[in-house]
Formats: sequence, C-alpha cells, structure tokens
Amino acid sequence: MKTLYLLRHAKSSWDNPDLKDFERPLAQRGIGDVPTMVERFKARLGSVDCIICSPAVRTKTTAKMWAQQLGVVSDKVGSNPELYFAGSPMFLKAASLLDDDCNGAMLVGHNPAITDFVNEMAGSDIDNIPTCGLVELSLPIDAWLEIEFASAELVYFDYPKKTADNHDD
Repeated sequence: MKTLYLLRHAKSSWDNPDLKDFERPLAQRGIGDVPTMVERFKARLGSVDCIICSPAVRTKTTAKMWAQQLGVVSDKVGSNPELYFAGSPMFLKAASLLDDDCNGAMLVGHNPAITDFVNEMAGSDIDNIPTCGLVELSLPIDAWLEIEFASAELVYFDYPKKTADNHDD
C-alpha cells in the first residue's frame, strides 16, 4: 500500500502585478494557513517520506514549510519542472517516478491540475481544492510504477476554511 497526498500551494500574493506568475510568493494568509494544515495533518497521524513540488515560488515555499514542520529531511524534498502548468497525466507520471522507499509521498502543485488529478484517481467529484487544500489517497500498490487512474480511494480532504460544520470526510 502507498499513500499519496496532493497539496495545492498555499494562498499566493498578487501584491506585485509586475511579477510573473511563476515568481509569485505566498500571501500572509497562505503563510498562516500552512501551520494550521500541518497541525491537522499531524493530528490525523499523517506521514510523509518525500515531497515533490512544482518549481514555482509559491509551491516551493509551501513544500519547504511543510517539510520543516514535519521534519522531512531536505534531500527528500525536490521539485519537478513538469508539475508547473501540468495536467493530470503529468501528475500521474510524477507519482510513478517516486522512490519506492517513500510509502507516503506528497505532490505539491496548482489548480486545476490537482483537482482534476484527484477526481481522475479516485472517481470523486470535488469541484475545487482550495489553496493549501490537502487530499489523501490510498493506493493498492507496492511500487509507484504501478499507479494508474481510477485506482485510488479518497481517504481525506481538508482545507484551511473547512470547519466542523462542513467536514465531509
């Protein structure tokens, strides 16, 4: 069994209109959302052995913050340039390339690809994974190369503004 976590980058800043999309940093709200989400993840006893992200500034910052707060060593945190402006097939490919030593892996990326990928993997009908939203998928595989669409079970879906009143796990 493998566990794949899909994390959308935290809220990004639009304060500087001269910045290219790739270079946008996190907004203060995004920086504040990460510890909240990490604490919820820890409370569920989540475990990540490696984190791969898009190389955009906002995804790299989000991934590094998660890694630091989870104690994931820096050599287990990397980026894949193909995850920037990626579609579902690229997320599938990125997951298939994960090291088999990583039983719990996290991909950090952008919408709409994250939402599309989760829906294709688990046959779910999520309209939108908000910024800093996290999905946990359980995969009945022993090696990441075995991953394929429509093979996952959606275990958990959380996001910063989710409250006890609207939990739907």
